Amino acid sequence: MTNYNAGGDRFPEPAAETLDLVAVLKALADPVRLVILRRLSDGATHSCTVTEYGVQVSKSTLSHHFKTLREAGVTRTHVTGREHAVELRRTDLDARWPGLIDGVLAAVAVEGIVRR
Repeated sequence: MTNYNAGGDRFPEPAAETLDLVAVLKALADPVRLVILRRLSDGATHSCTVTEYGVQVSKSTLSHHFKTLREAGVTRTHVTGREHAVELRRTDLDARWPGLIDGVLAAVAVEGIVRR
């Protein structure tokens, strides 16, 4: 089942109980999305701008990465007027797979995939 954010915007995200491990891991299997994950791991909500993440991609490519993460259930997008912000669905992910996000972040640090 798909949930929609409050306020009438149409950003689909899977319900917490339907999160799929393969979909989550596929969404995280990209260096840019790992940069996004690392930035969002601080628990705050962040704007959806290229400068926020320090990645060398176009705005449209970054939007694609946000969509991939959201549709896999990794993130949630908040819309206020024309502003979009994103947050990690840490509580939902930790409830479903305890330690998964910490493990991915630790592996990223060891592998040196994400440099910030």
